[in-house]
Amino acid sequence: MLLRLFTALLLGIGLCGSAPALAQKQITDAVRPEQSAGTQEKTLARAEKRMVAAANPLAAEAGLEILRKGGNAIDAMVTTQLVLGLVEPQSSGLGGGAFLVYFDAKTGQLTTFDGRETAPAAADPKLFLDEAGDPLSFYDAVVGGRSVGTPGTVRLIYETHRRFGALPWKTVVQPAIDLARKGFEVSPRLNTLIGEDGNRLKRFSGARDYFFDENGAPLAIGFLLKNEAYAKTLETIADEGADGFYTGAVAADIVETVQGAEGNPGRLALSDLAGYRIVERAPVCAPYRSFEVCGMGPPSSGALTIGQILGMIEPYDIASLGPYSTEAWRIIGDASRLAFADRGRYMADIDYVPMPLAGLLDADYLKERSKLLSGDKALTKDAVQPGMPPWDHAMLEQGDDIAIELPSTSHFVIADAAGNVLSMTTTIENGFGSRLMVGGFLLNNELTDFSFETHDDEGRPIANAVAPGKRPRSSMSPTIVMKEGRPVYALGSPGGSSIIGYVAEALIAVVDWKMNVQEAAALPHLLNRFGTFDIEAGTKAEALADPLKAMGYEVKISDQTSGIHAIAITPDGLEGGADPRREGVAVGD
Repeated sequence: MLLRLFTALLLGIGLCGSAPALAQKQITDAVRPEQSAGTQEKTLARAEKRMVAAANPLAAEAGLEILRKGGNAIDAMVTTQLVLGLVEPQSSGLGGGAFLVYFDAKTGQLTTFDGRETAPAAADPKLFLDEAGDPLSFYDAVVGGRSVGTPGTVRLIYETHRRFGALPWKTVVQPAIDLARKGFEVSPRLNTLIGEDGNRLKRFSGARDYFFDENGAPLAIGFLLKNEAYAKTLETIADEGADGFYTGAVAADIVETVQGAEGNPGRLALSDLAGYRIVERAPVCAPYRSFEVCGMGPPSSGALTIGQILGMIEPYDIASLGPYSTEAWRIIGDASRLAFADRGRYMADIDYVPMPLAGLLDADYLKERSKLLSGDKALTKDAVQPGMPPWDHAMLEQGDDIAIELPSTSHFVIADAAGNVLSMTTTIENGFGSRLMVGGFLLNNELTDFSFETHDDEGRPIANAVAPGKRPRSSMSPTIVMKEGRPVYALGSPGGSSIIGYVAEALIAVVDWKMNVQEAAALPHLLNRFGTFDIEAGTKAEALADPLKAMGYEVKISDQTSGIHAIAITPDGLEGGADPRREGVAVGD
């Protein structure tokens, strides 16, 4: 499975056009995504007033309990995130970043908050180049301090709670402190992931001492894992707010750990932490059928790319074709390829790089791109090129980015009794991030989401190149679907650049194929980002492999590590779905 997934990624990069030697250099190590520990049968959850769908039962229940105590969705968000950082530390936590899409029922406004990590002020274009000027291999860049960006999650949850929360800050932090001291049982998933990443996790003492027993074996399934260091860090944050994380002893420990990482030190400084700010941004919304699909704008590529996919397929009768139609997947797959071509050229941190933001979702532009889908065969490689969207200023000459964004991350959605709804995707990037552990939590490797090179083979600048203070492009796609000014769905998924395909498929499933959110979360995956169709192994989708090959596609069958969590807000109450590929649940009352 690993080799199939690795080959699919490598072939995909080759199919998107001329790629520098970077592609080969970056992924010389075996690329292992977060694996699921099997699938679980799950049924649609129903609730009258409130619901949390999250990637771990302990986190979902903790968030729901906050809602029961009179907290709102933002209160529950804080608790859910802090518990997730404890019980699935490989995916998200205090050392990472997040994007939040939030509907405030009181004002009727939808907004988004950018808690993405930033590059240190000392970062430069040579950050991921070796002494010869060649790009580092992926894991040579990841493991250690070099890959660590300024974390954003703590500032995000604190500032949004200060603005919207109902319960006291200490009240919503306390459940995670209590659980850290009480301990939680190591799940089969966490046990498996520790074992698979053993050599990298053992490189630094913090992670080695926490995740392995005295014999060097991964912590056993059912082992009661306590985390006093995490509890103490949370107590500091509970007492001092976000400043207790971004300044003082916690910040000093983070910087010492990053700069002192043996063999691969990083450049994060105390001033980077002290100066970090979240950014409130207008949502990026795209029409689809009778809905508005809204999400996070740049530095996320999620809402734009999903909006492009949906805009290109809208003229086609996807509904009548159905979820197991080769023709439907030809249209969806090639629309995704065209959208990813635009993503690679134009999308990055808009605060640093001018972008045709409106042009990428311009109706006339997408209508012309959609005409490319009117045939009956796979688009050729030459036909899948970045388009020429309208700009509201002079167009820039840019190269195509091939940064690698691997599966990891977590996602949760919350709806409260007052009608507030949120969708949050949260990450430390690769599974276990930089493998550096401090204060009971892992630090991110988010800087490897930048392009390792600054220019393409023809000398054109790459939009997603590293720069001081810049936020790396992301595929995280927290989404809220609106109809007549009210939310009707909230969803998202982990999965690296596959997130975009997972979320787009789930949206098509609920809108066109009339599935409920649990059916949409469980639907077999077919993804096409760069030309190769990735088909989920062991599912009904495998039957489409030969017909897609006959249409001219390269096909690879592999496991798909999505983690879709979704809530539907209906006239009759709330419905929740959790991805059967992971251990998450939807709970409510």
